[in-house]
Amino acid sequence: MKTLIKNATLVNEGKTNKGCLLIENEIIRRIATDANELAEYEPFDHVVDAEGAFLLPGVIDDHVHFREPGLTHKADMESESRAAAAGGVTSIMDMPNVSPLTTDLETLEAKYALGQEKCRINYSFFFGATNNNTHLLQHLDPKSVCGVKLFMGSSTGNMLVDRQEALLRVFGESPMLIMTHCEDTERILDNQKRLRDLYGEDPDVKYHPELRDTEACYRSSELAVQMAEKTGARLHIAHITTAKELELLEAKPLCTPGTDHVQKNITAEACVAHLWFCNRDYARLGTRIKCNPAIKTEVDRDALRKAITNGKVDVVGTDHAPHLLNEKQGGCIKAVSGMPMIQFSLVSMLQMSNQGLWTPADVVQQMCHAPAQLFGIQKRGFLREGYQADLVLVRPTAPWQLCTNDVLSKCGWSPLEGESFEWKVEKTYCNGHLVFDQGRIDDGYRGQRLLFNR
Repeated sequence: MKTLIKNATLVNEGKTNKGCLLIENEIIRRIATDANELAEYEPFDHVVDAEGAFLLPGVIDDHVHFREPGLTHKADMESESRAAAAGGVTSIMDMPNVSPLTTDLETLEAKYALGQEKCRINYSFFFGATNNNTHLLQHLDPKSVCGVKLFMGSSTGNMLVDRQEALLRVFGESPMLIMTHCEDTERILDNQKRLRDLYGEDPDVKYHPELRDTEACYRSSELAVQMAEKTGARLHIAHITTAKELELLEAKPLCTPGTDHVQKNITAEACVAHLWFCNRDYARLGTRIKCNPAIKTEVDRDALRKAITNGKVDVVGTDHAPHLLNEKQGGCIKAVSGMPMIQFSLVSMLQMSNQGLWTPADVVQQMCHAPAQLFGIQKRGFLREGYQADLVLVRPTAPWQLCTNDVLSKCGWSPLEGESFEWKVEKTYCNGHLVFDQGRIDDGYRGQRLLFNR
């Protein structure tokens, strides 16, 4: 099967050029400046004239919660991978705080079996560290598991690792990258008592940034950095939310220039929601934007935005975490934390590029190239000959408003409803297969398990 995409604007490795790309079966066979250069490959099974559209590598989201197994009333691999495909996401890395927790080798492999059965796009799953399972880390296969997830502070899912000796074992023995959720539990509990004394049992959600405040994040992130420096572990701090945490990070490119060699031992992820929203949005959206760590001040948001291009933040993910709206009722304590973001993450980042915050090439670096480089994903994340044909075709459009009917996530809502965008995802190819085409999803296709160069 051969598909020619011609007259597209290719965005790849810092360059934006008009060109053509040939897909043969699963692979990017050739990239050329003109379709005439590909005449030797005729006849083509499909020809896509992409005049006016931009062709990007498929997005790799390093941080999602697809809720399966055990929490499928709000989301599942089928529903969320469909939403991901509609958003130009071709690969995901899913978190272990499901039911049962992905904290032993048997549940990890059972989850991979679910992915093979249900996921419309490519997938990998984190192994969850606990206080008591560090002896299993040496049995993980670094070539087929994306990483170890470590909850170093207060969160959901009963996976908090709070014993110093267990933390040191995780950092000292993990054979692969450790991705941390950093919030200091003791600080959060003290804040909770103070806020309840002031405002009652369940204070308004506007106090969520005071409950899970800057100091709670900084204390935990600082400890993670100290442990990584002490042990030499590869540390990736999830969902950075504060300007103060950025002080812990180096301002330099992820990789040695001109190579895919990762030159940083400590890296950081920012999430789209923390780049889009700030604390002023609680008045408008309430618990719809309640997440852990909390969305914080405009100053913090602006510092995160600058960090996308100054080398301190390395990857943009979503922390896609669907809940039903009736689970979002309450205040900063009772309402559950998390929001669905994956379907509109790419168009959100491109919309912010229209505001001059960064370029489409920066978006591709943060959402496609960097995840592939950081995790060492085999032959994905770039428009390169011989790589898997994971691609997304996006088109600048007249402004359109996101409505509830646009949402494909099982939970049925988005915090971005009512927002206007000037980009649309037109087509998504996963391993050369057209999984999303102008509103239509091929439900017969299944993605592949990600493999890693380690």
